[in-house]
Amino acid sequence: MTSLPMRDPMKDHLLTPKNAALVLIDYQPLQIYTVKSMDSGDLINNVVTLAKLAKAFELPIILTTVNVSNGVNPDTIPQLKEVLSDVKSYDRTSINTWEDKETVAAIKATGRRKLIMGALWTEACLLFPTLDALKEGYEVYPVVDALGGTTPIAHETALQRVSQAGAQLVTWNAVACELQRDWARKETVNGFLQTVVDQNTDWGWFEELRGAGKRSAVPVAAGARTR
Repeated sequence: MTSLPMRDPMKDHLLTPKNAALVLIDYQPLQIYTVKSMDSGDLINNVVTLAKLAKAFELPIILTTVNVSNGVNPDTIPQLKEVLSDVKSYDRTSINTWEDKETVAAIKATGRRKLIMGALWTEACLLFPTLDALKEGYEVYPVVDALGGTTPIAHETALQRVSQAGAQLVTWNAVACELQRDWARKETVNGFLQTVVDQNTDWGWFEELRGAGKRSAVPVAAGARTR
């Protein structure tokens, strides 16, 4: 039971905590409640989980909103804002994040070429910056269960377009497991497990510690064994 030596985390072709950044675009009330491609409660749960994972693995996080400072739209939803209370938010007027000077500068300043991306809506605020980032040589990973469109067909059509352009579609759970990669990397195991347990739905039941009398963060999934 011996893992191969850890790959260079900067050069690994897979996502690692050292080569990826998280970009979250327009998780605001209007956008959330006009999403019709998935349940809004599940969407909120999943994007909050994605943000917690980014914190657990110490990824750079870029948070951006549209039309907040001019009083048109409310800010980022409180569930997500609470998790990212120490993350600067960049407000824009542009629908396409890649056409906002400050936000693009912040993304480029991370030095990361792999962008894990969530945005509302799929057919606009995810689609446009993904195409632009790909054109500039970035790898983009849209998290399909943490974003949504105004209709199912709008969502699916946009995903087809970005996929055909070279984006790599992922889910929040795939991102979690790709960043962790090996249970022997103990420095991130606890944060990883607690985050996916808090998500509550995808990983199912979890065990009770012997004699503790309360639930523990040991989920029944991803290779974990039950008694």
